[in-house]
Amino acid sequence: MQYIFLAIGGASGAVLRYLVSGWAYALLGTGFPWGTFIVNMLGAFLIGLLWQLFSTIPISPHMRNLIFTGGLGAFTTFSTFALESLNLIRNGDIGLGLINVFASDILGIILVMVGVLLGRVVLIWLS
Repeated sequence: MQYIFLAIGGASGAVLRYLVSGWAYALLGTGFPWGTFIVNMLGAFLIGLLWQLFSTIPISPHMRNLIFTGGLGAFTTFSTFALESLNLIRNGDIGLGLINVFASDILGIILVMVGVLLGRVVLIWLS
């Protein structure tokens, strides 16, 4: 049963990643890896928010795996981020490559923290 929940989460996360990434490239262009950047930043925010909410609101281990391991695991991607950063650097866009690395890491951590803080606010509001 656990694998079914992981598969549902993984399929959902992959489809959402494809849609959000495509939207980002259509809106912002392809000169920077916007699709990967946006899904990773959104995923960082969501994991912080949902982790905080589900630390108080009980959910089953199956749902936790569907959301975190399957859904957010398939939605975000470290390997694509690393490849796109390397390609920027190898193509001579060293500045953009480094911006992608540092902005993704720093903003990603900040967005996890913002998600956790928003989760706390929501939990206070719900109580």
